[in-house]
Amino acid sequence: AALKDIIASAEANPQTLVIIDEIHRMKKDIQDYLLPHVEKGRITMLGITTVNPYHSVNPAVRSRCLVFKLDSLTEADLNILLNRALSILNIKSVLTNQARDYLLKMANGEARSLINMVEAISFASKDEKEITLEYAKEVIQKPSINIDKNEDNYYDTLSGLHKSIRGSDVNASLHYLAKLLMAEDFLPLVRRLYCICYEDISLANPAMGPKVKAACEAALELGMPEAKLPLASIVIDMALSPKSNTSMLAITAAIKDIEEGRSGNIPLNLKNTYSFDPKQKPYLYPHDYPGSWVKQQYLPDPIKDATYYHPKESSKYEIALKERYEAIQKAKKSTP
Repeated sequence: AALKDIIASAEANPQTLVIIDEIHRMKKDIQDYLLPHVEKGRITMLGITTVNPYHSVNPAVRSRCLVFKLDSLTEADLNILLNRALSILNIKSVLTNQARDYLLKMANGEARSLINMVEAISFASKDEKEITLEYAKEVIQKPSINIDKNEDNYYDTLSGLHKSIRGSDVNASLHYLAKLLMAEDFLPLVRRLYCICYEDISLANPAMGPKVKAACEAALELGMPEAKLPLASIVIDMALSPKSNTSMLAITAAIKDIEEGRSGNIPLNLKNTYSFDPKQKPYLYPHDYPGSWVKQQYLPDPIKDATYYHPKESSKYEIALKERYEAIQKAKKSTP
């Protein structure tokens, strides 16, 4: 009702500026209600959000707006704000340089967090002549962690974890895991660990899959703070494991062929139903032959020689797969 009243008053005053804080919380149907009024210039809308607008704002509304990104405050910016807060709150105690640096780092780029910390110190330090680093740590026990699962920062941190495990940097992997644990929402983290396991480790260490599953299930059952134990263990194991992306590359290449129309009819001998085609060759049951292998065509005619899997020598296991693969390829060429 209030929004309708604003729109109605804007009819008489086309210069009306409508500021919508946290526009990502506005229901999509209400965003749609604003669309014609923005489009016709009845109102100038300013939407403010801490969430990626490309995820949270209707595309039709967003396409009619300019998007401006505001970066986090630097320590220099926060230092100016800190001086203002000390003056406004009339804090007489002397803030040591170490304590100042500590507050700026603990704020983690957030002005509101810094002000809250200064206010806490102002209440606690009335009888203190000097605010030391030790005193600041005693009052401010936890940093401001900007890690909301609905914001870009969360997915940036997930990406940092993924790339650190892929790059075998165990310390960076633990750092990003620690940040993600602060959000206390394990499902996106668990999904990412499964993805890393099969995208970047895969055939280099196939035993990793069950280990990741066991660690993730343990974390979900334990909850915080104990969940950090199985997750830290598996992240260290994953970071230091041999890596291989051959299966990911293989299925990507196969999907690309399908998407681009490179396929064909399944060979008759592989079909589930019998064909009366006199040209049909019988299906040869591999287990009836030495080594459980026999030469026959499996791929459709147009791509019968397609190669998707290119083995690496990432570990003893994948070396064994490579040797088996090359032996089969050699047998194909030498068998009529």
